[in-house]
Amino acid sequence: MANWSPTPIWPQTPRRRRGIWNYPRPHRTGLRAWIPSWRVVVGTGLTLLSLGVGVFTAGWIGWAVPDERKEIGSETTTVYYEDGKVLGKFAAVDRTIRSLDELPPYVGQAVVASEDQGFEGHMGVDPVGIVRAFISNVTGGGRQGASTLTQQYVENTYFQPGQSSYADKFREIVLALKVDKEKSKDEILEGYVNSIYLGRGAYGFEAAAKAYFNKPAAELTVSETAMLVGIIPSPSYWDPRFGEESKAVAEQKWARVLRNMADMGYITQEERSSATFPEPIEYKPASRAGQVGYLLEEVRKELADEGIGEEDLMNNGYEIRTTINSKYQKAAVDAAKTIPYDGENPASKRLGVSIVSIDPKDGAIRALYGGKNYEEVQYNSATDAKAQGGSTFKPFTLIGALEEGHELNEYYNGNSPMQIPGWTETPGGPEVELTNFGPEGSGGESYGDIDLIDATANSVNTVYAQLNVEIGAKKSQDVAIRAGIPEKDTNAELSNVLGTSTVRAVDLAGAYATFAAQGTRHETHMVTSVKNGEQEIYTFSGESARAIEPEVMTKATYAMEQVVNEGSGTPAKELVGPDGEQRPVAGKTGSTNQNRSAWFAGYIPQLATVVGLYQPTEKGGEDTITPFGQWAGGSMTGGTWPVTAWTQYMQAVTEGMEVEEFPEYTPPAPPPSPTPTPSPTPTVSDDPNEKVMVPTGLVGQQFAAAAAVLSGAGLNPQLIEVPSDQPPGTVLSVEKEGQEVKRGSNIRVEVSTGPDENTATVPGGLVGGNENNARGQLRAAGLDPRIEYQASEDVAEGTVISVNPEEGAQVPVGSPVQVIVSSGPGDIGLPTEEPTGGGGPGGGNGNGNGSP
Repeated sequence: MANWSPTPIWPQTPRRRRGIWNYPRPHRTGLRAWIPSWRVVVGTGLTLLSLGVGVFTAGWIGWAVPDERKEIGSETTTVYYEDGKVLGKFAAVDRTIRSLDELPPYVGQAVVASEDQGFEGHMGVDPVGIVRAFISNVTGGGRQGASTLTQQYVENTYFQPGQSSYADKFREIVLALKVDKEKSKDEILEGYVNSIYLGRGAYGFEAAAKAYFNKPAAELTVSETAMLVGIIPSPSYWDPRFGEESKAVAEQKWARVLRNMADMGYITQEERSSATFPEPIEYKPASRAGQVGYLLEEVRKELADEGIGEEDLMNNGYEIRTTINSKYQKAAVDAAKTIPYDGENPASKRLGVSIVSIDPKDGAIRALYGGKNYEEVQYNSATDAKAQGGSTFKPFTLIGALEEGHELNEYYNGNSPMQIPGWTETPGGPEVELTNFGPEGSGGESYGDIDLIDATANSVNTVYAQLNVEIGAKKSQDVAIRAGIPEKDTNAELSNVLGTSTVRAVDLAGAYATFAAQGTRHETHMVTSVKNGEQEIYTFSGESARAIEPEVMTKATYAMEQVVNEGSGTPAKELVGPDGEQRPVAGKTGSTNQNRSAWFAGYIPQLATVVGLYQPTEKGGEDTITPFGQWAGGSMTGGTWPVTAWTQYMQAVTEGMEVEEFPEYTPPAPPPSPTPTPSPTPTVSDDPNEKVMVPTGLVGQQFAAAAAVLSGAGLNPQLIEVPSDQPPGTVLSVEKEGQEVKRGSNIRVEVSTGPDENTATVPGGLVGGNENNARGQLRAAGLDPRIEYQASEDVAEGTVISVNPEEGAQVPVGSPVQVIVSSGPGDIGLPTEEPTGGGGPGGGNGNGNGSP
């Protein structure tokens, strides 16, 4: 009988061993195959809960509430000179503890309304907020915080600055729960309002009230309190003193605090709506007398751009190394002291003086003088103020021309005054006459046909104007930007060759440092490193770039050497080396219309230095620099005190420094100078009744030239001086011009003595031009532009519609002039205040009458 086995009813499959990962689940289909069972869910939850409870229990048992830190965030940051000497320190002010009873009730109320509206009801932490913040942070929804007032108090009081890891946050939560059990809500709130950092070196509301409003905290208003509370998250950036953007944010936060206080019933809606944003006082930090304050403020601004804020500097005990050379800085102070601030010239007390030295090899600022005493004036003349650059901008045009293939031996007509084809005050405007000034601003000198070397040495406006017309104003602007002048401080108008743009001394020094580096531009900086203990948290690593080709820069430097050797910068020839040999110096003097600013920008191979001078009016406008010292009775130009002070300063800082030469350059032989056609010599007659014709075409010339022509015609010129808006020495009229008179007759020649010092003329050509041009021309004329906007369907936006008083009117200096400007179609805009400029001249009329 054959063996028989029954056939299985169900097919048999081999059983598989379950692994740790058992998904998809067997005997499930679709989504259910991937959903864990309730046992897994409950088990996982209980495991995590047990783990969390265990960790929390361990923390609760192991972490006792520590003693409060004695310093509570007041570690001093020390700033050092390049040579290791202490420059200054950032340190918090001493706190003054005030109980809640000594403070207005709305101080605590404002803090609660802004920072933790559930403060009275929670147990020290906000679990819902913590979970929400955690989910947002781990899912990439943006960093969020959920710190209660108690947690912030714990962080300020028991933690070291910079402790912000997740482990630190967990410890903070545990301590907050413990503190909430050990202290009353009033004790926690009192500790908070006395420990929170509010900017300006102030910890707590008592110190902040004095730093921002010069009053004790007990006298704070609701509005002042709301402003202080509003900037709590970021006082280093939201303090209104940091500019309009910071002020706008501070106002938004202030309004939010008031809204929350009204919503919580702390103030009425009427009190909220009637509140006005308070104006903090000017910030005057302690212990920053003399130069220390100016330098520390520049360090603060530079590091703020790198993400290291004022609060970090005040709290974290950094060591900061700078590029400032203590010897150079002292020499800058000594040079500035040569100005007689008292006695003979009271106006000199308003002078803005700047001295900046930059190392060409790396862009390091070696000295920066921006004022006498930071505690008295926080405005830095070297980094905050701007003044017209004058003829210090001519090298940008020279370099542009050399790049375009021009050579230094090219001849140009250097006579004055001159009508230059294409030369206009504004693009598309009428051609205007241009005038030269002498090395000391003595008048409209004519130089005849001269090459670019002599034109640079003597700062000949008419030559450089022709050059700028040839290469285009855009080219000059491009060179200035490449060298280091910020684009916003340049323009593409033909007058840019004469320095009608305003510029900071530190930026001008950076551009001339590019010249000294033979065309390599390095990023200007003052801070080299920041250390927190042994950890270096910042090291300067600026960029360098080739801005100008070396062969072009060699030629330009040679031309600027002649400014010192034989031109307007000759006092700098006195700079000598260790053995008494003359140091090679290149540079450029610069002055502006009516001598409202004066510069000398010069360099040797190892150092570039700029000395600047300007004089604001008592109301912050622009004023002609009042002559002082050996120049009293003359004019203050770049060839006076600026170059003399530059030489004194550089002699001190280069003591013992090796003498280096600029790259060697031999100028090509000049082409033959055009031979002028001699004027015919008049025939002299003995007949006393002989008639001669009075020459024509003399109006507009300088008196010396006109007198020579009249004398050559056998006539006797009689000088009659008349005040006018024409430059001094300009011929206004010639008696009997074009008529026949007896030989030897006296001919009256009216000559301009310049404008009456007490009157000004409303410039012409404003109507139809742009707003900025009108503003600049009026300010340059000594008048006060009042800009108002008016809707117009026909006139393009920004175009001047009318001025009052009308163009050409004679009015007292300083008079307001109403300028109606089109705002385009739409509603009438609001008038805007004319900026005072903070003491630095700005704008400019672009008429080309700059001096060396």
